[in-house]
Amino acid sequence: MTKFSKKALTVAPSATMQMTALAKKMQHEGQNVINLSVGQPDFTTPKEIQKAAITSIETGQASFYTAVDGLLELKNAISKRVFEDTHFSLASDNITTTTGAKMALYVLFQALLEEQDEVLLLAPYWVSYEEQIKLSGAKAIVVKPSARDFKVTIAELEAKRTIKTRMLIINSPQNPNGTVYTATELSNILKWARKNDIILVADEIYKNLVFNGTKMTSILNNVDNLKNLVVIDGVSKTYAMTGWRLGYLIADTEIIQHVRALLGHMTSNPATVTQYAAIAALSEKQTSVAEMRRVFEKRLNLVFDRLAKIPEVEISERPSGAFYLFPKVTKLMKLVGVTTSNELAVKLLKEAFVATVPGEAFGLPGYIRLSYAASENDLETALARIETFIEHYR
Repeated sequence: MTKFSKKALTVAPSATMQMTALAKKMQHEGQNVINLSVGQPDFTTPKEIQKAAITSIETGQASFYTAVDGLLELKNAISKRVFEDTHFSLASDNITTTTGAKMALYVLFQALLEEQDEVLLLAPYWVSYEEQIKLSGAKAIVVKPSARDFKVTIAELEAKRTIKTRMLIINSPQNPNGTVYTATELSNILKWARKNDIILVADEIYKNLVFNGTKMTSILNNVDNLKNLVVIDGVSKTYAMTGWRLGYLIADTEIIQHVRALLGHMTSNPATVTQYAAIAALSEKQTSVAEMRRVFEKRLNLVFDRLAKIPEVEISERPSGAFYLFPKVTKLMKLVGVTTSNELAVKLLKEAFVATVPGEAFGLPGYIRLSYAASENDLETALARIETFIEHYR
C-alpha cells in the first residue's frame, strides 16, 4: 500500500476543477451541459499576441531557457504597464515572473510562511488560497466580513489578529463575488498591516475587469514603497491567456531574491514562448481589453437582473468586477430539499445541466458561484434552465 505525505493527504482537490471535470464528463457522454463553473474568459487570445509567440518560435528565440525570473524585456514591459496604470515605478529587481499567478502565490507562501504562522483569509476566498497555505505549514484564519458587499473592516481584521499573524491576503476584484475595494479602503488596510508588521498580499489578477463605472484601482496607486506589500498579477484574465500560464510577483528585492532561489529548483523560467507573448500583451494597445470588458459588463447586467427577479435566489449587491456572481441560495436549498450548497450544485448539474461551484469551496456555505464568462446565448439558456428547475420544485 502506497504511503502518502501528510501534505498530500490534507490538501483538498480544487472544487472548481472537480465541477469542471464532472461537467466535461457529462458533455462527453452526450449531455448538453452549460458550464458556468470555470473561471476563464471565453475569448481567444488576441491575434497580435499570437503573432508575437509565433515570431519567437520562427526566429528561434523561444528555443532556449531564460533567466529564472524571466526575460528582462518582459520585466520591463510589466514595469511600464504598472507605471501607466498606477504611476508607481518598479525596478526589474522588484519583479519575478512565474508559471501562472497560482505559482506566484505558491512560491511566495513557501518563501515567507512557516509552521504556526497564521494567514488571514477573507471569506469568500479563492479556492486555492487555503490549500496553498496548508502546503506551507501555516494556518489559515478565516475572517467573515459582515457587510453585504463582503468588504472587511479594520475592526474585523483586528479581532482576528494574534501574535502569530504573518500575512493577510486581499483579492480585489474578488473571486468569487466581484467585490472591488476603493483606493482609500486598500490604503487603510495596508496602513493597518504595516503598523502590525503583517505582509499584505494583494491579488490583482482581475483588476482590469471592472464594470458599470467602477474605477480600476491597484493598491500601488497610493503607495510610495513596497514595505510589507506583495502584488500578484498575470496575463490570464485580462488578455484571455489562461492556457499560456504567465503570472508575476511584485515585491521588495529581498523577497524577490528568495522567491527566485526557490523557483530555480521548482519550475525555472516560465515557457519562453509565453514570455514573448506576454511582452506583446502588455506592450500593445489595450483595445482588446476594453472590448472584452464591454462584453463582460453587458453579460453581468443581463445575468444579475434576471437572477435578482428569482425570490429563492438572494443577490442584492451588483458585482463591480471579475466575472462571477455569488448569490445566496439557502432559500433555494430548502425549496429543493438539500442541506448544503454542494448538494444544490450537484442537483443543478444533474437536473438542469448547468455547472456551478458551491460556496463551501470558497469558505462560505449557502452560496453558489456562477461565471458569466460564457457566451450570451449560453447564459440565456442556462438562466432559462435554472428558472425551469426552480419552477419544478415550487
